[in-house]
Amino acid sequence: MSGIEQPANPLYETKPRRAGVLFHVASLPGPFGIGDMGKEARAFADFLAETGCALWQILPLGPTGFGNSPYAARSSFAGNELLVSPELLAEEGWLEKRDLEELKAAFAPVRDTPPRRAGGNFSERVDYGLVEEKKLPLLRKAAAAFLDRPDSAGAEYAAFCEKERFWLSDYALFQVLCGIYRDARWHTVWDAPAAARDEAALEKIRAEKKDEIEQWKVLQWFFKRQWEDLKSHVNRGGLRIVGDIPIFVAPDSVDSWSHIDLFRTENGGYSVVSGVPPDYFSPTGQLWGNPVYDWDKMKERGYVWWIARIKKLLEQVDIFRIDHFRGFDEYWAVPAGNPTAEYGNWEPGPGSDFFDALRTALGELPVIAEDLGFMTDGVRRLRDGQGFPGMKVCQFGFEDIKDGVLDARHLFLPHNYGYNWAAYTGTHDNDTTAGWYEKLSAADRRTVAEYFNAAGLPSGADIAWAMIRAVSASHARYAIFPLQDILGLGSEARINIPATCGSHNWSWRLGGPVREILDADIARRFRRLNELYGRIGPS
Repeated sequence: MSGIEQPANPLYETKPRRAGVLFHVASLPGPFGIGDMGKEARAFADFLAETGCALWQILPLGPTGFGNSPYAARSSFAGNELLVSPELLAEEGWLEKRDLEELKAAFAPVRDTPPRRAGGNFSERVDYGLVEEKKLPLLRKAAAAFLDRPDSAGAEYAAFCEKERFWLSDYALFQVLCGIYRDARWHTVWDAPAAARDEAALEKIRAEKKDEIEQWKVLQWFFKRQWEDLKSHVNRGGLRIVGDIPIFVAPDSVDSWSHIDLFRTENGGYSVVSGVPPDYFSPTGQLWGNPVYDWDKMKERGYVWWIARIKKLLEQVDIFRIDHFRGFDEYWAVPAGNPTAEYGNWEPGPGSDFFDALRTALGELPVIAEDLGFMTDGVRRLRDGQGFPGMKVCQFGFEDIKDGVLDARHLFLPHNYGYNWAAYTGTHDNDTTAGWYEKLSAADRRTVAEYFNAAGLPSGADIAWAMIRAVSASHARYAIFPLQDILGLGSEARINIPATCGSHNWSWRLGGPVREILDADIARRFRRLNELYGRIGPS
């Protein structure tokens, strides 16, 4: 009946549901030892667009320090210089072709070592020590070249320095001081005048290291320009970037050095540090050791530091996950000096007042609340009162399985998900799904396989795809999968083991070109799931 509006059919009225992949920039492949913001990043974004995904989730982008954890960055505002693409710098004339060839040669022995093969795909590891030794000097060479002949970009760089003055000068000086003392632990290793920010001592360093300080600023400008270009490419493909922000800062960060008055201290040191009590990941809890905020002082100052932090993040990403969301309701405070996180106290966080202040300053907050671990009614009220999606991790739905017996009421099983959730097979803190499955007992593997309607005792890679399908079919608003699960990789591709520190953490990367490993067959298979379960659409 032309011209007559037909009534909507309630059988087809659904809320939008979207899919995405978790894959950190450092884990991208390439010839320079670590992933970067160059052509492989764009190739991955193009792959995601072909699959019908709407989201690319990454880990925090800050410059990593000891342990290489992106959740313990040296700055909450700076970008990780090691993610800058040398090829893009060469295209702009700040490096030469022979520079790139020499850098490639430095990593050739690493790349020539036959990588371990799992699920039909290659895995490699980032050697952070080698990357810092070989790549960082080349990046600084490019920065020096720019400073020698800034040409028409000089005004753009000057405007960047002015816009970022809240944090940039302190960060550049901090990085120079880390080099002088060969350590970022300003509170225990540095000389007292530098640690206490004695102005005369700092001015002396500024004068002596003027060129080096300026180079660190240029590296941040390089990062900003490359990230903006990459984000534009991602957004043009119909994708949004999901970022990540740790609630706390690192104890050896420029944040704590330059704003020590915003943290709880006693006799010149931290009085309490952060962590979580014993949980799924660790029987003695996780002693993170981050300084704890003085929330009363933060509130007195209108949460200015936090507002600046979130504003900076929203320039880089479209949505952001808040790591350890429950800390805004209550946080686990461990007296400084304790060897584990077993003995501490839950203390009140800033609650809804904090998020109200952020909204007043910044508008709506596109947040995913990481609400894993032991939850309380207070955390749920805070999350739901703010309207933030929480998280569901499918692997956790089987945490109580015993001798093959499964409790179907577990809220992390896909058939129990509501709408306002971001659902995952696993996160950066989990084993890969294939690795997790292979470690179960035979009886538990049979039950897991039965839950996913998989016959017999299938491979870990088969279970990974079965879990992806179940999470995709759930009602959750977002369904996001680590790339390792898409590829069916085993435990050798795990990103992090919580409460441990070593070269195995944060170092996994894809061991071959994106479009050779993530080929058309994988793209079609993933896209078909997104079509079947209604997850294709604008982000």
